[in-house]
Amino acid sequence: MTHQIIIDDLIIIPEKKGADAYTKISYPLRYGVYGEIRNRIYTFQFNSNGEIKTIHGKGEGWLDAAEWLKRTPGNDWVYFSAGGYTGAYDFTGEYYVPCLPYPTNAVYGIDQFKESNVKKAFAAYHRLREKLARINTAALPEKAARLLERILQMTSERLADRAKKFHEIIGGVVTVLPPDARHVEYDVIPINIADGCLYNCGFCRVKTGRSYRVRTRDQITDQMQRLKTFYGADIGNYNSVFIGQHDALFAGADLIDWAARQAFEIFEIAASHMKTPRLFLFGSVDSLLKADDALFTAINRLPFETYINIGLETGDKATLSMLQKPLTVEKIQAAFDKMMAVNRKFDKIEITANFVWGQGLPDTHFPSILDLARNRLDHVHGKGTLYLSPLEDFGSKQEMLARFAAFKMQCRLPAYIYLIQRL
Repeated sequence: MTHQIIIDDLIIIPEKKGADAYTKISYPLRYGVYGEIRNRIYTFQFNSNGEIKTIHGKGEGWLDAAEWLKRTPGNDWVYFSAGGYTGAYDFTGEYYVPCLPYPTNAVYGIDQFKESNVKKAFAAYHRLREKLARINTAALPEKAARLLERILQMTSERLADRAKKFHEIIGGVVTVLPPDARHVEYDVIPINIADGCLYNCGFCRVKTGRSYRVRTRDQITDQMQRLKTFYGADIGNYNSVFIGQHDALFAGADLIDWAARQAFEIFEIAASHMKTPRLFLFGSVDSLLKADDALFTAINRLPFETYINIGLETGDKATLSMLQKPLTVEKIQAAFDKMMAVNRKFDKIEITANFVWGQGLPDTHFPSILDLARNRLDHVHGKGTLYLSPLEDFGSKQEMLARFAAFKMQCRLPAYIYLIQRL
């Protein structure tokens, strides 16, 4: 039985164990080890460093008992919306939709941060801190006293400073995580082994705009060691790594294999509270076409399940021109075929692909995607998920969702909407 302490209307649980494996499930589930404090309306959960991690409400003063707020290491708050359960799962592959204030995410869900009940939840958290500061920790059991001390040390200013330090270590904000990171609720440790992008396409709003440059092994090792110190006691709640940023695949087999194994050892992932380690990275059409079987064999032997996300965007020449993407239709078709071949051959790798969607694209755009995702395949496949990434100008929300639903019915691969999450 989990030990708990009751002080006035507060129930304090210094150490609570959640689930040890990420699960697709239609009710709120917490993962790893954390501290918890709850009152009549709110449940506040804290990571092993005392940083606020989630706020969950119920009854009067909350929007939906099945929804919650979650804070990232980058000090962003994300609202996880139930979205009608079935509808959310059909459109995103998850029972809960992470709501961040990105324009493209507005195609599914609403900006809950404008709701008064969310503002009340943050106010309740600040009142909690004031109440904790008045408690005599000397009279508490050691674990409870240490939890309260850690929580009180993590002021708003300290959290902001830690986020600044986090971004300084990795070299800036992770402007977008791979869509496959949804499988671990975006709980990844980011390791940048290369900066920039091969293409820097005209339509893109999430890339850094830098030219491509691989980092040295010394730089990468230093980054990992500093991140281990940054995560501190909470490192045991992570078992997944994002190797970034925008085209880590182009860095080649040797560097990817070395970096992944270094991360596994330095972050002590074998001792994580969480099962099934996962590795996420982005790739480009050219980096996928350049990659040989030796690269995928090396990745398949890693102590991770690996997801590689490729930006195909379209199979249409006119759309490529509009997007200012320096590729040919023939290259995109070859990359799609290679994606499917790798997915068939390697059991621990899934290559997924992104396509854009929105208002004002050529009439030939959507048929070109279906030509790949239906006409080029002779049966339904379970691997090779397609993500449709809304442009900022996506037009009518209802019309786009209806069009997506129609596309999904015809597609012979799993298909979902790409929701942008940064770190």
